[in-house]
Amino acid sequence: MIIVLKPGVSKEQAVPVFRVLAAHGLSSHDIVGESVRMIGMVGDAKAVSEDQILSFPFVERIIRVQEPYKLAGRKFHPADTVVDVGGARIGGGAFGVVAGPCSVESEDQILSIARDVKAAGAAFLRGGAFKPRTSPYSFQGMGLDGLDLLKIARQKTGLPIVTEIMSQEYLAAFAEDVDVIQIGARNMQNFTLLREVGALGKPVLLKRGIAASIEELLMAAEYVMSGGTRDVMLCERGIRTFETATRNTLDLSAIPVLKEKSHLPVVIDPSHATGYWHLVEPMALAATAAGADGLIIEVHNHPEAALCDGAQSVTPQVFNKIMNKVRKVREAIA
Repeated sequence: MIIVLKPGVSKEQAVPVFRVLAAHGLSSHDIVGESVRMIGMVGDAKAVSEDQILSFPFVERIIRVQEPYKLAGRKFHPADTVVDVGGARIGGGAFGVVAGPCSVESEDQILSIARDVKAAGAAFLRGGAFKPRTSPYSFQGMGLDGLDLLKIARQKTGLPIVTEIMSQEYLAAFAEDVDVIQIGARNMQNFTLLREVGALGKPVLLKRGIAASIEELLMAAEYVMSGGTRDVMLCERGIRTFETATRNTLDLSAIPVLKEKSHLPVVIDPSHATGYWHLVEPMALAATAAGADGLIIEVHNHPEAALCDGAQSVTPQVFNKIMNKVRKVREAIA
């Protein structure tokens, strides 16, 4: 529910409405437009009567919001959210690229890749310390040792680190050491984890589940945001369809749909979407042209020897070429 105030009403004058909503256990958000102030209400709208709200002389009208994702939706937050991590920005016109290996394998490996992707223009370093694998016999990541190596790479390159959390067990470590917490596709609807990660107040990169609708992705973002953080990035990484030519099917239409429905930045992962390194470039360029706010690309200095997802990892040299072409696409659509 959105409460539209009469022109010229200040936030201080509207305090009685905020008090009423709080008394009924509802959270509220001050929304300031070009010519009007509104109050967005989050919670069970049945808890308070419309007549009670309309009795205040400074209230003009009430708008019922049909979408269940109030915090993630654009109606409550018309302006684009910009996620800023130490000066590295994504959203609101700022385009950011996250790059690095699927898995952290050694100090030499992560340092070498971090330096290469930074030189090519990446703003964030990605690397998996904990790996959710389909097979229990596949490499599961280095765990906290891998997280320590990511911290070393951040210290030596200045790149903020992005890595995936697998369970509540590591919340304290991620709160202290990770700049952007990634929620993987398999955990997109792990609602307990979403709330607890949101309560950390750190930026979150939320990946779309392999069979999740756009509304389900936005509701997952709502869980994170209801936990406390407002800096959430939505990541389209391909969905499961009948097609077998690629690992998944990249839903490029999700970009304009999400940007219409939500104020949150939209990041595209062409690596997991396609599963093949030679398809990463065309999909990265297409996503950029479609209006994505950023990309997340897997880069490995020796893909043929990678312990995880080598087939979809590009070399630093190929990544540099992709970045040059992405810059040209952005210039062309500006």
